[in-house]
Amino acid sequence: MAPEAAARPTRAELRLAAREQSRAQRRGAAKAATRAALFRVAVPSVAALGVAGAAGAAVVQEQADRVPPQASAADVAGRTAAPLTAQQALAHTDQSQASRGDARQPLTGAQPGDGTPTTAPTATPTAQPTPEPVKPKVVMPVAQHGLGELFGASGEHWARKHTGIDFPVDGGSEVYAVTDGTLRTQWNPFYGYMSILKMPDGTEAWYCHLRSYKVRKGPVKQGDVIAFVGSSGNSTGPHLHFEIRPAGSGPVDPLPWFLANGLDPR
Repeated sequence: MAPEAAARPTRAELRLAAREQSRAQRRGAAKAATRAALFRVAVPSVAALGVAGAAGAAVVQEQADRVPPQASAADVAGRTAAPLTAQQALAHTDQSQASRGDARQPLTGAQPGDGTPTTAPTATPTAQPTPEPVKPKVVMPVAQHGLGELFGASGEHWARKHTGIDFPVDGGSEVYAVTDGTLRTQWNPFYGYMSILKMPDGTEAWYCHLRSYKVRKGPVKQGDVIAFVGSSGNSTGPHLHFEIRPAGSGPVDPLPWFLANGLDPR
């Protein structure tokens, strides 16, 4: 017996099946489009997060390598602040130096690089002439110190008192001008050969009982040899009779006059 033939679907059933199939295709296509859009957004986000995470991990690892295991958070902060403090101090120093440099006045004179010395040449001290030894106001009339008869002494050799001081020196000894002055010579029966030195203030020095003269008249300087010791006139032996006679006055004691001028003939 032959099998029964399958019943053919009706047109209405075919149209309904076609509509269902079309709806299923549209829903599948919509789902596929949604999944594709979500994939395009999600995949770049994950990649970006991966890159950022890798960079952060590298920074954390670098900081961890720099900080010793025992370092604390305060140590890390101090080390981070130290370079900043040093930079601030350096900047402050540079500003201070710049301020001092601005305040300096430009130097006058030669500058380095212009071919002239940068330091002032040392002045060569000028040699000062050696001052001459200061001469005393008065010098001795003879070289030998020591006195014989003094001023005012009395005796048979003088009509009154002794009018000067005697230097008992050998005959022929040099006789010196005690100061600068003008010289003249003369003979006297009591004083013998004598030289008279007139000083600038008018005071006269009398040299008596001379043997001879070296200078008879004219200007002489202190210490010049003017005559030689003898025993002429009223004399008992070679010696120099020396008198001091202020201007317009008679004889005075020569010893205080010598002492007043820094000499002691005794």
